[in-house]
Amino acid sequence: MRIVVLSRSQKIYSTARIVEAIRQRGHQAVVLDHSKCTMRIEQGSPSVFHQGKEVTGVDAVIPRIGASVTFFGTAVVRQFEMQRIFSANESQAITRSRDKLRSLQLLSRAGLGIPKTMFADHSRNAQELVDMIGGAPVVIKLLEGTQGIGVILAETVQSAKSIIEAFLGQDIYILVQEFIKEANGADIRAFVIDGQVVGAMERQGKAGEFRSNIHRGGKGKLIELTEAEQLSAIRATQILGLSVAGVDMIRSTRGPLILEVNSSPGLQGIEEATGIDIAGKIVEFVERNAHTKRVKDEVGF
Repeated sequence: MRIVVLSRSQKIYSTARIVEAIRQRGHQAVVLDHSKCTMRIEQGSPSVFHQGKEVTGVDAVIPRIGASVTFFGTAVVRQFEMQRIFSANESQAITRSRDKLRSLQLLSRAGLGIPKTMFADHSRNAQELVDMIGGAPVVIKLLEGTQGIGVILAETVQSAKSIIEAFLGQDIYILVQEFIKEANGADIRAFVIDGQVVGAMERQGKAGEFRSNIHRGGKGKLIELTEAEQLSAIRATQILGLSVAGVDMIRSTRGPLILEVNSSPGLQGIEEATGIDIAGKIVEFVERNAHTKRVKDEVGF
C-alpha cells in the first residue's frame, strides 16, 4: 500500500515512528506537508496537489494535523475522502474534537464524566461564573490552547475574576472548570485505536506545576486502567467519531472525568512509558480498514 502521512515535518517523533512502522510492514510511506497542499475541485474529479505535483496512487491517509491549521488541514483530509481514500481519522471527527466546547457538550449529553465547566460571552459576571463552578480554585482554559498552553490555575476568587475579566474583555473565549484537588497534578492518557484501549499512562506534573502534559515537563508511567476508565475512553472516541485518539482523564471521587480527546496524540510519551508499539498498531488498523474500503468500493457498497 501507499500510505500518506499528513504532517508538517517528517522529523517529528510521532511522524517518524509512523513512517518507520509503515515501512516495516512492507508499505510505501509518503509524508506530505498539508500546509503545502493545493486542492482542485471540479466535476467528478477532486484532486490534491503537493508543491504543484498531483498526488496519486494513494491507498490510505494518516492525518497528523496541528491545532493551528485545523481548518485547512481537515480540508485536505476531506479532499482525499472525496476520492474515496480511507483516512485513519475522518475530517469531520477531527474538526469536532478540536472544538473544546462542542466536545464537552457532546460528552456531557452522552452522560460521560467531565469536570463542571462554565462558558460565557461577557465579563461583568465573572464572580457568578466562579460561584456557579463551586468557588476557587478554578482552572481557566483558552478554547484554542494545546499541550497545556493557555491553561491557568486561579487559586483565589479575586485572581479568577481578574483573569476571566481580562480574557473576556479582549473577546478571547475561555472555559472555566472546577479544580479537582484529589487528582494531585496527575492525569491519565489512554490511547484508543479502533474502539480498543491499546496503551495507557499516568502523567504527573513536575514539582509546583499542576499541568501534567509531557510538553510541560510532566513524566509518564505505565498504568492499568479500571473498567470504568476504559469504558469512558472508548465511549468518548465513539461519540466524537475518532478511530485513533488520545483520551485525557483525571481520577476523581466521582469517577473518571474526561478533560480532552486528542485526534493527533503524540506517540513519544506513551511509547516510552508503556513500551508498546503504538505506531505499529495504527498502521495495522489502517491495513485492515483500507482493504475493507477497497472491497466495498469494488462491489459497489
